[in-house]
Amino acid sequence: MASHPGARGTARPAPTHPQPATSGTPTVLTGATVVLPTGAVQDSRLIIDGTRISRTVPENAHFIDVTGHYVVPGFVDLHNHGGGGGSFTSGSAEDILKGIRTHRLHGTTTLVASTVTGDMDFLSQRAGLLSELAEQGEIAGVHFEGPFISPCRKGAHAEDLLRDPHPADVRKLIEAARGQAKMVTLATELPGGLDSVRLLAEQGVIAAIGHTDATYEQTVQAIDAGATVATHLFNAMPPLGHRSPGPIAALLEDDRITVELINDGTHLHPAALQLAFHHAGASRVAFITDAMDAAGFGDGRYWLGPLEVEVADGVARLVEDGTIAGSTLTLDRAFKRAVTVDGLPVEDAVRALSATPARLLGMADRIGSLEPGKDADLVLLDADFELKGVMRRGEWVVGPQLR
Repeated sequence: MASHPGARGTARPAPTHPQPATSGTPTVLTGATVVLPTGAVQDSRLIIDGTRISRTVPENAHFIDVTGHYVVPGFVDLHNHGGGGGSFTSGSAEDILKGIRTHRLHGTTTLVASTVTGDMDFLSQRAGLLSELAEQGEIAGVHFEGPFISPCRKGAHAEDLLRDPHPADVRKLIEAARGQAKMVTLATELPGGLDSVRLLAEQGVIAAIGHTDATYEQTVQAIDAGATVATHLFNAMPPLGHRSPGPIAALLEDDRITVELINDGTHLHPAALQLAFHHAGASRVAFITDAMDAAGFGDGRYWLGPLEVEVADGVARLVEDGTIAGSTLTLDRAFKRAVTVDGLPVEDAVRALSATPARLLGMADRIGSLEPGKDADLVLLDADFELKGVMRRGEWVVGPQLR
């Protein structure tokens, strides 16, 4: 979740890497472990011709030896409020671009910009600005997180701005986004919730269950009505109970639901992550950042609407009560943690960071996997899973940084 202008963080200089001389020309990466939909292939190669991955090597291709490295698809973030000191929820177009660039430096080649709770007119204005950037190809669309959420599970949202999810209000925000609305998070047990889920499904917009106080039975009703995503599973919802299982059990058990997970070591205990993967599998897990503008920027005081946020040691919490207020996560860190701490196979981490969110966005024909004809979006990682290069649409954003 993002803060308002005037954030008082301690800036960390964004990493700068010289563009290789071959940027934009046909390139062949050789010697890498390339993670494909069929699995990881050692001592393999990846061919980039223009903006796309190619099956054949052009005559004028430049070869780069990346032996000892992994090549994985560019990361896809469904839920992101900002970074680099730039807020998607309240900043100018320049601020938003700053946040986008920060996350690209960390491997996120596609992201959906998320809002936070505000009044309807303000959110409509934000939707208009964000939709312009989506039309320009800078972001993949808009996610409205709030105001249609439960005051019982509001998290770091301003309670006085919350409202029930009446379909007319939901439609207003969708229309303000001019076809660029990708997802709306709702507490579907509130008045109008189920009708709004049906409306979103009809409009081709993801209905996400989150910031909810729903029962197990109410959650099943919402899934049957067309909800397909769980917003940051486990967080901002009732805990799993053995007599009242609540939404978590319903969301994990249903193959129609993809669950978001914030894998930063703060939002989830490793056992909770393992539980989600055991029941949902990598094809139904999407790692997200839920990042605020402190991501890639630094500790300090920030504003989340009227709420003041303190970021200390990379953890964002409301000053007034210590509630977690989004994250400072970047997806390269989520990837490394998934493999080195959580013990996930590299292939599963790739699916959760790239293929699964790309499918949810309806963009799997272009992004999310390294296949001929798709966009040349990739991340280069060393043997320790540290980021060493990022390419977006055939252009190097970072690197490659080779020894």
